[in-house]
Amino acid sequence: MRLLVVEDDADLAAELAGSLRSAGFAVDVAPDGRGALERLAVNDYDLVTLDLNLPDMDGWQIVRQVRDGDHPVRVLMVTGRDALDDRVRGLDDGADDYLLKPFYPAELLARVRALLRRDPPSSGAVLRVGALELDSARLVGSRGGRVLELTPKEFAVLRYLMARPGQVVSSEELLEHVWDEQADPFSATVKVTVMNLRRKLGDGQPIETVRGAGYRLAEDGR
Repeated sequence: MRLLVVEDDADLAAELAGSLRSAGFAVDVAPDGRGALERLAVNDYDLVTLDLNLPDMDGWQIVRQVRDGDHPVRVLMVTGRDALDDRVRGLDDGADDYLLKPFYPAELLARVRALLRRDPPSSGAVLRVGALELDSARLVGSRGGRVLELTPKEFAVLRYLMARPGQVVSSEELLEHVWDEQADPFSATVKVTVMNLRRKLGDGQPIETVRGAGYRLAEDGR
């Protein structure tokens, strides 16, 4: 999953991005509202963590523009403004959740996972498709009870496919949602990552290549 952190405090932005990356997410960072809207216009993010107080515009303006554009991205407002009116306004303007500063990284990650679970068929921190199981909280994967030694990117690719069993997912879509803006779109990084993931999944390969279209995870995970 690819996330955008919108935060003008450079130290806090780095801390937020680091916590999210350690949990297996691809993360871009924008220091202000204009940078956030520019990235949202060209990238298909799954979730945005949004500071309410930004140097060029407030978070409410960004949420309204995102919703007016019918963008499906989830928005988690992260702010020190704890007044009830602020929280109500943020949610009414289109934010999906509201997290008050200061907070523990574990709570941030739990809120992010909860928002991302709103995309069925995910449910709970543990995702299961047939013999495949991924625990997003502990970053542990297994197949038929056998623990899979996955890199963060392999874990993220498998998680994205497991959330869409039976659906064809293109290389471009995987690159958009699993890698950040530093990824080279002309590299073979997706192909190589899927190849290594298949090797670790073992015999009876559950990931099928759909020629000219992308990849598909068998609905029974086998």
